[in-house]
Amino acid sequence: MSRTRWRFGLAATAFLVAAGLVPAPAHAEDATDYAITVDPAAKGAKIDDTMYGVFFEDINRAADGGLYAELVQNRSFEYSTDDNRSYTPLTSWTVDGTGQVVNDDGRLNARNRNYLSLGAGSSVTNAGYNTGVHVEEGKKYDFSVWARAENGTTLTVSLQDADGGLATARQVAARGGWAKYRATFTATRTSSDGRLTVASTAAAALDMVSLFPRDTYKHQPNGLRKDLAEKVAALKPGFLRFPGGCLVNTGSMEDYSEASGYERKRSYQWKDTIGPVEERATNSNFWGYNQSYGLGYYEYFRFAEDIGAMPLPVVPALVTGCGQNRATDDDALLKRHIQDTLDLIEFANGPVTSTWGKKRAQMGHPRPFHLTTLGVGNEENLPVEFMARFKQFRAAIEAKYPDITVVSNSGPDDAGQTFDTAWQLNRQENVDMVDEHYYNSTQWFLQNNDRYDSYDRNGPKVFLGEYASWGNAFKNGLAEAAFMTGLERNADVVKLASYAPLFANEDYVQWSPDMVWFNNHASWNSANYEVQKLFMTNVGDRVVPSTATGTPSLTGPITGAVGLSTWATTAAYDDVRVTDADGNPLLTDDFSGDASKWTHTGGGSWSVQDGQYVQTDVAAENTMVSAGDTEWHDYDLHVKATKKSGKEGFLVAFGVKDTGNYYWWNLGGWNNTQSAVEQAVDGGKSTLISKAGSVETGRAYDIDVKVRGRQVTLYLDGQEWGSFTDDKPAEPFRQVVTKDKKTGDLIVKVVNAQAAAARTAIDLGGAKVASKARVTTLTADPNAVNSETETPVAPVKSTFDGVAAEFTYTFPANSITFLRIKQR
Repeated sequence: MSRTRWRFGLAATAFLVAAGLVPAPAHAEDATDYAITVDPAAKGAKIDDTMYGVFFEDINRAADGGLYAELVQNRSFEYSTDDNRSYTPLTSWTVDGTGQVVNDDGRLNARNRNYLSLGAGSSVTNAGYNTGVHVEEGKKYDFSVWARAENGTTLTVSLQDADGGLATARQVAARGGWAKYRATFTATRTSSDGRLTVASTAAAALDMVSLFPRDTYKHQPNGLRKDLAEKVAALKPGFLRFPGGCLVNTGSMEDYSEASGYERKRSYQWKDTIGPVEERATNSNFWGYNQSYGLGYYEYFRFAEDIGAMPLPVVPALVTGCGQNRATDDDALLKRHIQDTLDLIEFANGPVTSTWGKKRAQMGHPRPFHLTTLGVGNEENLPVEFMARFKQFRAAIEAKYPDITVVSNSGPDDAGQTFDTAWQLNRQENVDMVDEHYYNSTQWFLQNNDRYDSYDRNGPKVFLGEYASWGNAFKNGLAEAAFMTGLERNADVVKLASYAPLFANEDYVQWSPDMVWFNNHASWNSANYEVQKLFMTNVGDRVVPSTATGTPSLTGPITGAVGLSTWATTAAYDDVRVTDADGNPLLTDDFSGDASKWTHTGGGSWSVQDGQYVQTDVAAENTMVSAGDTEWHDYDLHVKATKKSGKEGFLVAFGVKDTGNYYWWNLGGWNNTQSAVEQAVDGGKSTLISKAGSVETGRAYDIDVKVRGRQVTLYLDGQEWGSFTDDKPAEPFRQVVTKDKKTGDLIVKVVNAQAAAARTAIDLGGAKVASKARVTTLTADPNAVNSETETPVAPVKSTFDGVAAEFTYTFPANSITFLRIKQR
């Protein structure tokens, strides 16, 4: 069928969006925007049940104060400046009377170092998380405390907020050495501002002060917050990756013991996180707070089992990443971690007669957890050092557990020197599966639907363990959905995929975007969550090959002004020159006068000093100043740059349109470990080219950028550093078709990430189908964002009666549509 561009009027488009779906009759003379041709007789890639899953990392207070249902913050008085410079052992606590945190031989146990010594007639009150302790009228809450009171005392436990009591106070008689005491509250009112107070009539020692909702997910003790767990379960994920992330490959690799000085900045080590909660070792969290390990490996395994997901733990490879980039050369320590990994597999799968299988059974789960896949390492920036250690882990695991799939990784980005070296090593070593991670702009996701089309079908498989576009608006979900059609089309290569991160507590955000947002009393699904759920619950078992016409795109030259910036660094710039392609000057500035040609749009502090333009705030990030015309194209930029102090290097921008749309050459980025050209689109960045390298402090560098059409060539001190051509179309119309073996349905999945509706001729290749299709549609304003009070991005279900072997369907503007079509 011929393809003709069709322009809808504004009224028609508005009506289409409001109605959700407006199918057009399938007459041959109708013009169509697009055509989809399906070949039901051909056999596409098999899609595993585990294709889509979730990744849980304790970031944004996802565990303590989040999925872990404990309502008391810092319940064991273990907070420390190791966790956060603002922390003390009494953070979130208020003492009325006398009380101090003690670290001595009178403690509860060696791994629980601190306890509170409370004076006679004194009390201590906990502020909980967010606005306070959340309780709901009529629901039960279980209180417990470990106490020591040699001469006996009465503990009065109460719940209250500013308006008064939230439950009837309870009294507990405590006497003698350390013992656990319990009480139960029934909330008389609903409040999100509660406080828990423990008062003592006589001197007493307190530890592990806990308040737990009785109503946890699946009613598990030491369990999970129900609304958050249910949101994950509703996705029907194929796997659960945990616990990280940067938690796995940062910090010391030592254990928590007297020999290490009770090291508080350790990598996540699974043995710290099992057994009785009062004996679990506390740890500093990479993201700037404390992790109690109340939510530990046992709870992760139980959660995976409860939601029907394959557990996929990740263990340290003894090469740190996430800006630390060190390889541990202690052979005994390496061997200990390898043995710990073998013990983990035994804990998950071993019989109750085995050492670690017995430990699992003692915790309440005699049945094995059926671990089949395990990751070693996370985003290592030292691929050679990582692979040397990975091979030792893999050899030990394969020798004892040959059925376990051991997953490697390719570093922290989608391309560049680290990525290329890691993939070369993974191929050389015949690795089974490689974990890729990337966070990019919406444009990158629209441009890279074909990313895996060219991957070696006989090489390592791909686990896309972390990916997201930069934002939680519907336009981000649209771009991710368009990309996911390419993941499914390449399901023979991409075996597993998980959006990341999973959770964000709105008052403790270290990273955004995130899939599920929450506070202490509510949770809500992002637009990205709705996209993930739609794909996860409509996967299908096999790809049905199909093709679609595309959208023509006319690409002009790269245009924009020029800019200078820094990131956690002070730097000086001089001798800025911009000339057009014929050598005519567009801008010259040697800063012998003022800086009036420059507009300051970022942070930091800029001033002219000794004939240089200097940014002097060493802590400021993205300090952009720009100059010139946003319509400039085909030009040469020269600048001299000198790093003065700080963690990174300097940033030279070109193609600057506004504060969210530009290119910059990031020299000495990522803690001065690599340089890259990044493109920002609507504030979200993606990397176009990168290389390892650092910038010297005090040295003046000559930087030249040559822009010609869509091609950019970069020179450092007169030598070509690299080049790229940014000419890949951001295709807004993407589709994939799969077949559900159980129901026989053809599932036609179409993403229309543009402002115009797309009337589409669909040819099912002679398949005999029912005339009615079940339809699920996501459509909203591209900038729509779900919140606690509003959910503009939500699925709408409907039916369509016009299905035939050939039919026409109108996909609304800015929409994701799944048609489930019965085959006869």
